[in-house]
Amino acid sequence: MLAGYVYKLRPNDDQAAKIDNWLDMLRSSYNWCLSDRIEQYYQQYICGDYCDLRTKAEACTLTCFVSKNGASGEPWKLDNSEVVISRHRHESGECCLLPYDSNNLPYSGKTPRRNAGDIQITTLPILKKARPWFKDIDSTVLQQNIKRLDTAYKNFFEGKGFPNFKNRSNFKSFTYASGVRVEGNKIYLPKLGWMRFYNSRPIPDGFVIKSVTVRKKADGYYVSIRIEDKSVPDYIPLPIEQVNTAVGCDLGIKKLVSLSDGSQVKNPKFSTNKKMRRRMKIRQRRLARKKKRSKNRKKAANVVGRLHQKISNQRTDYQWKVAHQIVNKADLVVFEDLKVSNMKKRCKPKFDEATGKYLNNGQSRKVGLNRSISDAAWFELRLKTEYVAAKSGKRFEVVPPHHTSLECPECHHVDSSNRDEEKFLCIM
Repeated sequence: MLAGYVYKLRPNDDQAAKIDNWLDMLRSSYNWCLSDRIEQYYQQYICGDYCDLRTKAEACTLTCFVSKNGASGEPWKLDNSEVVISRHRHESGECCLLPYDSNNLPYSGKTPRRNAGDIQITTLPILKKARPWFKDIDSTVLQQNIKRLDTAYKNFFEGKGFPNFKNRSNFKSFTYASGVRVEGNKIYLPKLGWMRFYNSRPIPDGFVIKSVTVRKKADGYYVSIRIEDKSVPDYIPLPIEQVNTAVGCDLGIKKLVSLSDGSQVKNPKFSTNKKMRRRMKIRQRRLARKKKRSKNRKKAANVVGRLHQKISNQRTDYQWKVAHQIVNKADLVVFEDLKVSNMKKRCKPKFDEATGKYLNNGQSRKVGLNRSISDAAWFELRLKTEYVAAKSGKRFEVVPPHHTSLECPECHHVDSSNRDEEKFLCIM
């Protein structure tokens, strides 16, 4: 069984400064590795061979960092023999690269080629030699930083967006793979030393620490500990044959959740209520009036960040309470499988061919709706409810959202006239 515990850290001034310094260096390393992979792609598939003005050497399809002629060493990996990539010219005059073994004979066996992540990890000693200040960072942290880029590329090949270069606003964490110890209300982080934290709940006996992530937020530093105990079985959902009661959940804006038993859960609107919007507007206006790159602007930005963090904490706490409230009602909980990203898309532009002007398409009104949808955080509530249901030994299901608010539960008649805002009355 895998579990994750989150605690708030209490570092001293030196440890906090070192964490910030690590984040800057790791962000630089991440961006450099991403840039190198992009350069390798351009050399191999777009540019072809060219002369590098800086090194005054020919750059072919395999001369970037993640290839043979770069500082990465050899891209070929063998278990029993060393492989050397040598230039070989065919009789036709075409030049290519071929693997040779330690006896300077062409290697005929199956040679697995390492991916870019493995090659960049093997060059970390070279990085520490060229940039001695990277020696202050734990080796597993540097390795996990490159694996983080591997995960971004994996997500890209699965249909998500291409990896982006990081800045200080979206790169605020690093991960340890080993060497972390916890004793009471203290945690040992390699190269950072012993650090106090708020031990809100102790780690159960028998669980082993798998990885630890240190994350910087607006209100301080947090540590996320991933623990595992293989002797403890995972949560098993309740079989469908043993389900006696069920409850359906209709997500909304005015009411966060409307349940099939007639009860409703109010939506506090943590970031879109009148009081919070006024407070946020004042603090953002103070931030905008500060001189750019000044210390006062950083202080004002920190104030705005802490307010956003407070809103996030309030929303998370409320959703956990709502999730427990819903799960306690029945053995089976059913949610709509809403496509929130599609609901928040921009309206299509309307063009008047007669006048040549764009017509009003309602996008200005939809901005407020999108803000309310983001504040409700429907998908986060769904994930929390699914987790609580599994932990409680109950079942969780999702259904297509088509006509779920217009269909009569008795006669299954679907008509838009059945619905009058929050009231439902079947016309049949």
